[in-house]
Amino acid sequence: MPLTLDSSLDDAVGSATAKTLDRAFSMRTVGDLLSHYPRRYADPGELTPIRDLPIGETVTIVAEVLSSSFRRMRNRQGAMVDVVIGDGIGRMSLTFFAKNIGQAEWRSNDLAVGRRGVFSGKVGEFNGVTQFAHPEYELFDDEDAARRRADARAAVPIPIYPATSTVQTWQIARFVGRVLDDLADVPDPLPDAVREREELLTAAQALESIHRPRTKNDIDPAVRTLRMHEALTLQTALLQQRDAVRALAATPRSASPGGLLERFDRALPYTLTPDQQTVGDQVAHDLVGAWPMNRLVQGEVGSGKTLVALRAMLQVAESGGQAALIAPTEVLAGQHLRSITKMLGRELAPEVMPTLLTGQMPAAERRKAALRVASGQALIVVGTHALLGEKTTFADLGLVVVDEQHRFGVEQREALRAKGSSPHALVLTATPIPRTVAMTVFGDLDTSVIRTMPAGRAGIETYVAPLAEHPGWFARVWERAAEEIAQGRQVFAVCAAIDTTKKTAEPADQPAAVPEGAAGPRWGVVQLDEALATHPKLGNLRRAVLHGKMPSDEKDAVMQAFARGEIDLLLATTVIEVGVDVPNASTMIVLDADRFGVSQLHQLRGRVGRGGVPGLCLLVTEAEDGSVARERVDAVAATLDGFALAEVDLELRGEGDVLGAAQAGVRSSLKLLRVVKDSGLIVRARELGEEILRDDPTLESHPGLRVAIERRVSDEDRAALAKN
Repeated sequence: MPLTLDSSLDDAVGSATAKTLDRAFSMRTVGDLLSHYPRRYADPGELTPIRDLPIGETVTIVAEVLSSSFRRMRNRQGAMVDVVIGDGIGRMSLTFFAKNIGQAEWRSNDLAVGRRGVFSGKVGEFNGVTQFAHPEYELFDDEDAARRRADARAAVPIPIYPATSTVQTWQIARFVGRVLDDLADVPDPLPDAVREREELLTAAQALESIHRPRTKNDIDPAVRTLRMHEALTLQTALLQQRDAVRALAATPRSASPGGLLERFDRALPYTLTPDQQTVGDQVAHDLVGAWPMNRLVQGEVGSGKTLVALRAMLQVAESGGQAALIAPTEVLAGQHLRSITKMLGRELAPEVMPTLLTGQMPAAERRKAALRVASGQALIVVGTHALLGEKTTFADLGLVVVDEQHRFGVEQREALRAKGSSPHALVLTATPIPRTVAMTVFGDLDTSVIRTMPAGRAGIETYVAPLAEHPGWFARVWERAAEEIAQGRQVFAVCAAIDTTKKTAEPADQPAAVPEGAAGPRWGVVQLDEALATHPKLGNLRRAVLHGKMPSDEKDAVMQAFARGEIDLLLATTVIEVGVDVPNASTMIVLDADRFGVSQLHQLRGRVGRGGVPGLCLLVTEAEDGSVARERVDAVAATLDGFALAEVDLELRGEGDVLGAAQAGVRSSLKLLRVVKDSGLIVRARELGEEILRDDPTLESHPGLRVAIERRVSDEDRAALAKN
């Protein structure tokens, strides 16, 4: 029976093999297997001398069998065949495992001394001897005929697949070949007219050519076709998600002359920046539209996104609607509440009653807050994940504001939206996102950008303290901190860990951007606090520690004391990365700066220079000059432009990391597509998706695309699409 992409691997390759592929790669269908594309191709025509073989690479050589023997295994069933081959210059060993003596004897006789052939495999080393383990080979029986076959094979690229210790690349190639031989016609996501216009292959041709190319020239057209399939599938799914929101009816939330918004604007002690005005107008227009607003606002650290969000909240409040702002941490939620209350002033705050609701509030205080929210008395609600709880209800939820979207998922946003009747949604992020990443991850949202900064900012100077080259600069960093504090200013010092003596050194706040398996950070806030206690200039100053594992009320008390100027030096983890606003804080010291990502460092730097006090950021690192980790740190020191840094971050880390570890759905969908290299293709796919959906909203006339979306973008993937 012919196979389809939805056929079970149990039917295609047998239950035992299917279980192995499921365990190794989470493959369950033929489509899963066929979307496990080769990561590269070996060229059989590149015949490398044995003495020059690179360890770890898959190569092909022509050689002669010099010796062949077999022996029983001592501690397990089966036998081992040991063969030595040479090419006249060098020699290497071949190792084969056989289930029994008969099989081993056959292999040894097949590889008899004096026989010559083509041998292909991954180069290894054992006891100093170069070897192939279970190589593929073809012996020259009839010398001329075999040479002709070898010459023909020399033009056929060998696919090298992502493999594991339990499933080798040659096994995957065999399984792929088996299902391709039995595969029925493959539905094409692209209409024939579009495919021909774009000069692409059919889906069946693309799968055949990427897995079994006859020549190198077959590979690029196949890759280009499958990348377009990925881009079109993803973009069309995002457009469908956007259209689904637009199909809902929303309650218009208009501002009235003399209402809350107008009174707030009239009382502002400053003028909105051009970008704040433009984005504010876009949001105000969305709030009176026929469908719910679904807008992403990107803005530099300190660019005024909270002000834009507050103006939207007041517009909703004028109709009696409530606005809920969800923040990723208790510290940030508390900071938002204080900031919003301060901006509203004594006249407006009592009218809208900003209310905090978090999971770690005392029970009595939380019940009181929840009652205000449920009754509709609180028109502005700020909280953490506690807002998502079943016990939290709203009288008329009209607007959901999600701060720092990269710390949440779409399922959490939708859980909050479900507490109202198609409320509007405003998503904020201070992490600038490259255009193609935004199109790939937030393609269901309308996007606004705030680039201009409010007037009166004193600016920030950033310097790297490279301890690998200048170890003495470490002492100077703390002298500089003491100088700032002596002038009446305050200092942050951020570490990548809470306590480096514990096995789990990384804080729960947000993992630092370090390679897996790398050594732990040198400094934790506990160790830094101990070290500075004996510092001649800093030891007797007002110093405090702040990290994500402290009780909520304790964290809040520390932050408020720092904001009031009662603490000179705050030693913290990334819990202070976003939203903390202390105008008197002049200096940000980041220890083990190479442990952080570009966007993290940029966010941390944005905590200083927020008022009339000039900002200073010192990035302390032991990373060697020229390393990727050092490049990240140097890039942040080189510019204050977060959007330029986002592009640098993408180049240094690749989109897999930029999309984040939580982006499982997106990353599983991005098999071949690369958001940097394929930016033009993504834009083109977006245009095609809009064109197709405009004429065929249900994809009734595009069954191939409809099926591709159902297959490639599951409900979980759709949820992951909005995590960044």
